[in-house]
Amino acid sequence: MAKHLDIEKIRNDFPILKRRIHKQTLAYLDNAATTQKPQAVIDAVSDFYSNHYANVHRSVSTLAMEATEAFESARKNVAAFVNARPEEVIFTRNTTESINLAAYAWGNAHVRAGDAIVITEMDHHSNLVPWQQLALRKKAELHYISVENGELDGDFEFPENTKLFAFPHASNVLSTLNDVRSWAKKAKIEAPNATVLVDGAAGAPHFQLDLAKSGADFCAFSGHKMLAPMGSGVLWGKKTILDAMPPFLYGGSMISKVEQHQSTWADVPAKFEAGTPNVADAVGLSAAINYLKKTGLAKIHAHELALARQAQEELEAIPGVTTYGPPSNAKNRTGIVSFNVAGVHAHDVGSILDSDAVAIRSGHHCAQVLMGRLQVAATARASFYLYNTEDEVERLVAGVKKVKKIFGS
Repeated sequence: MAKHLDIEKIRNDFPILKRRIHKQTLAYLDNAATTQKPQAVIDAVSDFYSNHYANVHRSVSTLAMEATEAFESARKNVAAFVNARPEEVIFTRNTTESINLAAYAWGNAHVRAGDAIVITEMDHHSNLVPWQQLALRKKAELHYISVENGELDGDFEFPENTKLFAFPHASNVLSTLNDVRSWAKKAKIEAPNATVLVDGAAGAPHFQLDLAKSGADFCAFSGHKMLAPMGSGVLWGKKTILDAMPPFLYGGSMISKVEQHQSTWADVPAKFEAGTPNVADAVGLSAAINYLKKTGLAKIHAHELALARQAQEELEAIPGVTTYGPPSNAKNRTGIVSFNVAGVHAHDVGSILDSDAVAIRSGHHCAQVLMGRLQVAATARASFYLYNTEDEVERLVAGVKKVKKIFGS
């Protein structure tokens, strides 16, 4: 691993990795749920609150101008990171809020009865339920692209009346990486009036996004899955689409002029950022992006792929353990390994691993439709990131062997 990243140096940047739980050093393998924060991000947020805190876009005071500059600089940094224009970057709390913003502001205005909405069986609930509910409100058709052998069914044909295609950049359960450009192109060839939204929550922390060349119209992602604070999220949209959309929330900051009986709206992105924004966490997101850029996304991806491959191959060598998703040597994946131990509920697996200070996720991972396709109620999930080590993989594997010993399976 050392040829990819200086792991010892990286781990020293993350204070929480020094914690001891049950008298053992923490092995944090739940990065698909949320990632830990480097000191640089913690310091950026602390510095904002300690030295520059004020409300933005509202005053000519020194503090207010400093806060506004920090907020808008963060927007520019996010935009550059995904090859977008700053005015196309809308700050939200998370991917869920971003997708709901699109579903209400764009979906309510554009989807009509009889239109088709296409989503996938591997979608997280955040990119499934908003479109499911929009289809119910509008009496639209809801279509699913099935999952076959851990991959989206490439033979799926988009209905000509498809108004929206929403899909994940990567599966938060299977680790499968979907080719955004090819899927967006396929959708728009087969359904020329389709708008494409990408759920980037599981992809943005690991891959360099080029939204200007992606073929997508919207993309949503969360900061907390890429080293930034909770409460920092982004909705990117093409400016022409955002300009034509009505607001999602109404109130301060999003208006141009308010009269007694009518109002006009500010330009994007302000039109979709009503009220006081989460400035500190936007600053934290910008600091996280700087950390990722300095470390190198390609190196991070190579590192987590190597760990995932090691984990998957060693887990598959244990009798009674089943893994889900692409084969261990696949390159179109992230650093996620989902698995089950025969005869043992995933929650019990997680609890026993926690007793040895190995943190994983157990459950349906907000992907119950996919669980139905896999014919399981839940899985255990280990997910790796830049600060994880080969030793932590061995602790995971040893913990699973302990599970089998305890349950006699």
